[in-house]
Amino acid sequence: MNIFPAIDLFDKKAVRLFKGDYAQMTVYSENPPEIACAFVKQGAKYIHLVDLEGAKDGTTPNISVIESIRKTTELFIEVGGGIRNMETVDRYISIGVDRVILGTAAVTDEKFLVQAVKKYGEKIAVGVDVKDGFVAIRGWTEKSQYDCFDFCKKMSNIGVRTIICTDISKDGAMLGTNHELYKALSEQFDMQIIASGGVSSIEDVKKLSALGIYGAIIGKAYYTGAISLKEAIEVAK
Repeated sequence: MNIFPAIDLFDKKAVRLFKGDYAQMTVYSENPPEIACAFVKQGAKYIHLVDLEGAKDGTTPNISVIESIRKTTELFIEVGGGIRNMETVDRYISIGVDRVILGTAAVTDEKFLVQAVKKYGEKIAVGVDVKDGFVAIRGWTEKSQYDCFDFCKKMSNIGVRTIICTDISKDGAMLGTNHELYKALSEQFDMQIIASGGVSSIEDVKKLSALGIYGAIIGKAYYTGAISLKEAIEVAK
């Protein structure tokens, strides 16, 4: 299993939200590329970046920070947050982003999703953010009509290879992750599944790794010191 340490970007800073609430934001660093370099020193090969401002309004206000991380590290970079048209996908791919994550747009604009997958194949992932069993959109502020599993089946049929699945109720709460959800997804779908939200201990990493899923995202637990990134990467191997 691959470990994806995460940086959430807002106003060109590294921040974390509590359960996706923009009103409950903690700023961890004013220099995100520095954090990315620290990840590399601890053995990271991957990084998960989210433009939180983009997630709200569909723009790319933090692209210069992402480009800086691209230039200063050799990390495999995946980026999500407000990617709602081909122009934005093209822009991220052009600066060297390895994988672009579609969230809201994958739910609301199937034509765009199909077009992106057709053009970039495995470079397109879909974020499946789950709230009470349904897929949430627009920065987790709205629930769609899609059940999580029905939606994943649809994504698989379209040709999406990677899904990043977040249980919103677990995100940033440091209460452990939803192992049952990821187990069920891994059993039902032949896709690369990345677990996100609530990975808060080495025990969580061990359990997820035992499921044989493709990856796990570590966010708040790294910043609070609850998880050693170096140890998590070793355990995941």
